[in-house]
Amino acid sequence: MSFILGLTGSIATGKSTVSNIFKQAGVPVVDADVGAREVVKPGTEGLKRIEAAFGRDVISASGSLDRKALGKIVFQNKSELKKLNHILGDLIAIWIQSEKEKYIHQGAPLIVLDIPLLFESGYDQDVEKVMVVATTPSIQLERLMRRDQIDTQSAQQKIDAQQSITEKIMKADFVIDNNGSKENTQKQVLYWLEKQDVYK
Repeated sequence: MSFILGLTGSIATGKSTVSNIFKQAGVPVVDADVGAREVVKPGTEGLKRIEAAFGRDVISASGSLDRKALGKIVFQNKSELKKLNHILGDLIAIWIQSEKEKYIHQGAPLIVLDIPLLFESGYDQDVEKVMVVATTPSIQLERLMRRDQIDTQSAQQKIDAQQSITEKIMKADFVIDNNGSKENTQKQVLYWLEKQDVYK
């Protein structure tokens, strides 16, 4: 029986870092961001839906999704972001389920579902436990500005478009403190793996 762990966080809190630590430890990870890219490739139903909802301006000359143009629309308007998530939600869910089933059939003792909108999209109902990767709001803002090379206002807009990290911490079964070094974060994840005894 596979143990399904939901992994989430907020933008720039370090979820990808933790996801990579699991991968390096040999744990299969189903990454919703990969699924989100897969379902909007040229010629897919997902890309057709986006074009119908947001117009031709979000499609590049090569026929692929112009992520920057779409990002400008959805991060400045919560209702537009909600619309995008609604448009692609079922397609991403099918992809996640398919990947999860593949690893279950392979007999993986632990499977991590790496999903940014885990709580918002109800995936917390599909996992045994939820791990949240957290930082303080000030570190989150600073890292996002540095990562995306954007100003304070733009960074705060992106953060405000999501459920706050404080709310997610309250709903978590496990919290990984990512305020410090990558080495410190890695120690916490590996300790969790050892303590849970699900990957032995």
